Amino acid sequence: MTHRFALRVYYEDTDLAGIVYYANYLKFIERARSEWVRELGIDQAQMKADGLVFAVRRVEADYLSPARYDDELCVETTMQPGSGARLIVKQDVKRGETVLFSAVVTIICMTTEGAVARLPAVIRQFVH
Repeated sequence: MTHRFALRVYYEDTDLAGIVYYANYLKFIERARSEWVRELGIDQAQMKADGLVFAVRRVEADYLSPARYDDELCVETTMQPGSGARLIVKQDVKRGETVLFSAVVTIICMTTEGAVARLPAVIRQFVH
């Protein structure tokens, strides 16, 4: 299953050279993950009320080609094999069929006090 999240590059997303500032790709993929989790039916506000939150543990990123002002982009998010304690997703930022940025993101679940926790059962069903 691949989730797709469309976005447009705004002036505020670019740097002095007129290309997307490198850190903004992390914002783009974060927004896409938030929408993906929502579409899976996972209520992160309820999770937090229950004392659990998601946290990014690791990001491996490759910047392949620049995006520019007003480009229409798509973030494709695909689940990778994980475990009962972590989610691993591959995320590609594309312009048309061209991959501009690619990342593998490891996400853990933790308590609101900061201790690592097992993923809730409703989420673990998506890991395998």
